[in-house]
Amino acid sequence: MDDYERTTTHETTTERPVAGVRRATVVDPVDRDTVVETAHIVPGPSPATMLYRVVGLIFGIIQAVIVLRIVFLLLIANHDNGLVSAILGMSDTLVEPFRGMFRLDRVGTHAGAVLDVAAIVALIGWTLIEMLVLAVVRLGVRDDRHVVA
Repeated sequence: MDDYERTTTHETTTERPVAGVRRATVVDPVDRDTVVETAHIVPGPSPATMLYRVVGLIFGIIQAVIVLRIVFLLLIANHDNGLVSAILGMSDTLVEPFRGMFRLDRVGTHAGAVLDVAAIVALIGWTLIEMLVLAVVRLGVRDDRHVVA
């Protein structure tokens, strides 16, 4: 028996008194009942699993903000809207390290739509950084079965 599975056996008997005898009982094997219960004990997530999940969540939020930036700029979103301006403000700090890597940072149209090439490069860059960090987290785990994405 290990920590993950524990088996419990209960035995229930019915006792019948023998006629004319006080305090003596006979166990009738016909009334004997054995119940076997199996309980699966699932331990909580390991610290490595929790770290893996937290890192994935943080990078997922970063990637979502950058994708929203790309969509907002392509669809000529209203910069006066609070949500749009908040997303564009947050994403500026995430895109800035990748700005200037290539000569072409933005492609605009006469209508005002903008394809932010630096944001696309930033999305790829943050995804590669996420993969690297998750690989480092996996190095510290002895058994890969315990790290669930």
